[in-house]
Amino acid sequence: MDYSEKVMDHFTNPRNVGEIPNCSACGTVGNAVCGDIMRIYLDIDDDGVIRDAKFKTFGCGAAIATSSMATTLIKGKTIQQALEVTNKAVMEALDGLPPVKVHCSLLAEEGIHAALWDYAEKKGIKIEGLEKPVSDISEKEHAHNVEIVDDPEDL
Repeated sequence: MDYSEKVMDHFTNPRNVGEIPNCSACGTVGNAVCGDIMRIYLDIDDDGVIRDAKFKTFGCGAAIATSSMATTLIKGKTIQQALEVTNKAVMEALDGLPPVKVHCSLLAEEGIHAALWDYAEKKGIKIEGLEKPVSDISEKEHAHNVEIVDDPEDL
């Protein structure tokens, strides 16, 4: 499988790995098909700017690289700007992914959305354009089989 230099760099030298104690938001997503689990932590200031973003991912190199790039892309951005970071933007920033690894970029996008949903719930606010993440695949047809998990042991 051919990976771009950027994918290999973010896999071998991932940025923003770890947890944020007392984070503003945390979103966990998993793909039951491939076994990837991604947790994204956000520290959001009172103006709605993401001061810090960290991740912990259990998965393949592409899952780690997309988590690293996704957190890099949203740091310093407003909530609305972070919501606009799509899987396509993550893939483009990594100079592409092999077709069989595109689901990793979808997982990164869903992880950002899950964390933002957690933030909105904690703050009692509505984030324009953010829909509740699908917590059960059977709940709605979901093209990339992403489900929200509270505990990675559930997978």
